[in-house]
Amino acid sequence: MRDVRDVRDVDVTVDEAPALDVDGRRPPTAVAVKELAALCDRVEDGGPAVAVLRVTGAPAADWTDGLDTALVTKWERTLRRFERLPAVTVAVAAGDTGGTALDAFLTADLRLAAPGTRLVLPSDGEATWPGMAVLRLVRLLGAGRARRAVLFGDPIDAEQALALGLADTLTAAPEATLAALTTRYAAHAGTELAVRRQLLLDAATTPFEDALGSHLAACDRALRRHPTQEPA
Repeated sequence: MRDVRDVRDVDVTVDEAPALDVDGRRPPTAVAVKELAALCDRVEDGGPAVAVLRVTGAPAADWTDGLDTALVTKWERTLRRFERLPAVTVAVAAGDTGGTALDAFLTADLRLAAPGTRLVLPSDGEATWPGMAVLRLVRLLGAGRARRAVLFGDPIDAEQALALGLADTLTAAPEATLAALTTRYAAHAGTELAVRRQLLLDAATTPFEDALGSHLAACDRALRRHPTQEPA
């Protein structure tokens, strides 16, 4: 991944940040994949330092009608690409948030929720949808705290999401909070942010011996970026 810090606009405002609305009432579609990929393209090409997803909506029981594994695969891979962007990623949730909206919400670095938000794994009445939101929930919460949501589709309300760390902020003024976060964190964007994020994501599942090389490589990169000044 190339370092784009030198060409990235770290003074980006919310209005300038690439943004996408994700409607969780609908299944993954080719259009949704294309729109999210286009947002990733803009960031990876040296665009603004912040990318925003506004997510809402939860699907009905028959939401997978016409859906196939190939399209689900494209959606999941594009989400993974978003999750690795060299930018600060922010998701803002409102109302019932499930399906593609929940998928997108869980990939962001910073997650905001409006009062009344509920995070819901879709269910067909017999079982919940076994997509990668399950993996992300378990990694964020642990199997014990994610169990009822994953097995039975129990909603996680906004206050619970905040207490569990699924949401960073519960706010009745999401756009104002989004603007404040953009101002605070935009300067952190770049390849180094992506490296730290990957170390963070790997930490829960990678043994020390396997992780050591990646962490030492990151330390070496940091030292090369800020070489020790020789005394005069």
